[in-house]
Amino acid sequence: MSHQDKLTTLLAGLDGAVSELELNFKAELIKGEEDSNDVLLVTIEDREEFPVYVTVDDSQVLCISYLWKEDEVKPESRTEMLEAMLSMNVPMPLSAFSKLGRQYLIFGAVSRRVSVDEVIEEIETLSENTLTAVEEFADYLNA
Repeated sequence: MSHQDKLTTLLAGLDGAVSELELNFKAELIKGEEDSNDVLLVTIEDREEFPVYVTVDDSQVLCISYLWKEDEVKPESRTEMLEAMLSMNVPMPLSAFSKLGRQYLIFGAVSRRVSVDEVIEEIETLSENTLTAVEEFADYLNA
């Protein structure tokens, strides 16, 4: 199955889905530029400020939620925040923190061979972990 076919399958399964926690999903396809792949934008009702971006490559389905930018972090708290993020990576189920450029994010990945239901579970967990991260790290951020 091609990347595009997998994204199309995920789009059909995610748009209008309701998770086990009764979260309502909406999904739309965002066309990539010439050199980049298409991406799914998944929003969850009442959590629209933290959408999940879903991409597919040769081995995985990658789900990403953007957190905050570097300039939103209190400079005097940055090192402590980074240590807290590293410490939280292991006990946080199915998700990990990362940074791309000046943007902090939280992500999870599953095998390409998983079902749509398993991707729904991944997105649901990632959304829960995103809310937890925003709450846990609020003291490190500028108001």
